[in-house]
Amino acid sequence: MRVIAGRFRGRALLSPKGVRIRPTSDRAREALFDLLEHGEPPLRGARFADLFCGTGAVGIEACSRGAVEVVLMDNDPEALRLAEANLGRIGAPASVHLLAGDAARLGPARQLPFDLAFLDPPYRSGLAPAALAGLRQGWLAPGARIMVELGAKEPLEPPDGYVLEQERRYGAARFVLLRIG
Repeated sequence: MRVIAGRFRGRALLSPKGVRIRPTSDRAREALFDLLEHGEPPLRGARFADLFCGTGAVGIEACSRGAVEVVLMDNDPEALRLAEANLGRIGAPASVHLLAGDAARLGPARQLPFDLAFLDPPYRSGLAPAALAGLRQGWLAPGARIMVELGAKEPLEPPDGYVLEQERRYGAARFVLLRIG
């Protein structure tokens, strides 16, 4: 696993051992960022949340490509250790913050809202709707764009307050792009 583009391009990232943590593949991550870099709001200069961050690879990629602030959140101690180690591999930028927390149980936001959010809950866990509901508690800026990675055949109906923008499949993964409605 590596950083695909931007100022940290080519930096190797640690991958998890076993199957409990499932990082977004390089191919799927490249496709995701192609969508983000050609959409609104723009990735460059955005505040970016990577929820259920696992290794932190998606948030690190966002930082590498110009997001001004990135928050990585997970509640799994192994994921947090991997994400912290991967941040060390890119020099632990001050603009990236690692938070221990449950993205499916977000309370009211205590920081500035995010322009872009990426949710990658464990496949078939059913946690995406709860995380999307939590994001509505002040975590998202007006016009924010949200990307949810799910299993290719996993259902997700956009909850109230969200509008489906598009869906894309990449092998075993499916990206659902939503916008605040």
